[in-house]
Amino acid sequence: MRFQSPYGGRRPPWLPIVVTGILCRLILPLSAANWPAWRGPDGTGVTTETNLPLHWDPHQNVRWRAELPDRGNSTPIVWGRHVFITQAVAAENRRTVMCFDRRDGKLLWQSGTVWTEPEPTHPDNPPCTPSPVTDGRRVIAWFGSAGVYSFDLEGHPLWHRDLGRQRHLWGFASSPVLYKDLCLLSFGPGKRSFLVALDKKTGRTVWQTDVVPIAPTVTREELGGGVLPPGSGDKSTLSEIAGSWDTPLVVHAGGHDELVVGLPLRLAAFAPKTGQQLWTCDGPNIGIYSSTFGGEGFVGLAGCGFRNTLLMVRPGGLGNVTTTHRLWLNMLGNSQAHLGSGVISKGLLFLVNGRGFAECIDARSGREVWSERLPGTGARNSSMSSPVLAGDRIYVPNQNGDVFVLRAGPKFELLAVNSIGGEPMIASPAVSEGDVFLRTDKALWCIGPSRP
Repeated sequence: MRFQSPYGGRRPPWLPIVVTGILCRLILPLSAANWPAWRGPDGTGVTTETNLPLHWDPHQNVRWRAELPDRGNSTPIVWGRHVFITQAVAAENRRTVMCFDRRDGKLLWQSGTVWTEPEPTHPDNPPCTPSPVTDGRRVIAWFGSAGVYSFDLEGHPLWHRDLGRQRHLWGFASSPVLYKDLCLLSFGPGKRSFLVALDKKTGRTVWQTDVVPIAPTVTREELGGGVLPPGSGDKSTLSEIAGSWDTPLVVHAGGHDELVVGLPLRLAAFAPKTGQQLWTCDGPNIGIYSSTFGGEGFVGLAGCGFRNTLLMVRPGGLGNVTTTHRLWLNMLGNSQAHLGSGVISKGLLFLVNGRGFAECIDARSGREVWSERLPGTGARNSSMSSPVLAGDRIYVPNQNGDVFVLRAGPKFELLAVNSIGGEPMIASPAVSEGDVFLRTDKALWCIGPSRP
């Protein structure tokens, strides 16, 4: 029996709508702008999106706000309709991954573990500060001494690895990084510090490279020539300051990939497939509190300690590249600490220091182009967050939850100051499909115009 069309061979009027809908469903998952890791798809804090909102407040351009059970510093990551954060709940000793529906902020699931043993940390650095990472099939999180956990996108456990105790007076903060079939992690700081590559499908260790601890005695020159406090040469005093909280950065240089990571007194690169050290550069101080940044053929790092430093290197070298590939090393004042990373655009490096000053630096020479204090709406105007670059705009928060929008150019231009009501904030922004995701101590926010 042959089916007879009621339209007599003519195209049904609803056919274009149905075809368009099907094509949209097929195309959108492929073109969706995911933010799968700390600082975005390539770890540089740069997005190709240029349609992010310029202005918002608690009553304008807020799509949703989801309450959180405790404070936290981890930056959200986004894949499709899933928004993930790591979350510690101190009263319940829980360390979890929480997954929210990006459409309305509804909590879809939370999975994790319980850790009851003491683990010291800085008051501003609660457990679960490392952001999770995803490849669209699994989401992986590091919970310090509690281990590394992998879940599928519905929250079902896939594997768990116990890497041993992590112990430092100021806790931990490095986020895992995915590279091909590997999950790369800088385990530390503390006496047990190492780089490790796990098979992302099984959690099996593929390679591990130990980080040589800082020497018990360090010269004044190695510390940047700053004034040393009494007893600062003691191993116990140095251990309270030294260490790396850096999230490694994968860059392509010299025809190959490099895993660049900041370590006490050096910036180093390793082969991500094997862990073999490729090059090392002298310069940063003993405390690596922010993460390596890069772009446009540069990699850089801010170091803290008894004196603050800012370093820029050309990747792709071999051996000790201090004299061949180090572009510049700036010794900064004791109050000029950078706890957030930077972004690079058209040969300019943009950062915000801990005092709330936005800075523009020539990436090749290290020369300061401009430095301006950002006018926040509250008392907590300092910043520990890392900026996001979208086109010619830079988005960066302060600890008061204000997000400043700056022009990425050789002249200081403040485009907007957006406040969400003074909720404390240390996490960095995430962006996806025209939305800005902010994580404060109280809530997860989705900033963007209303959608059907």
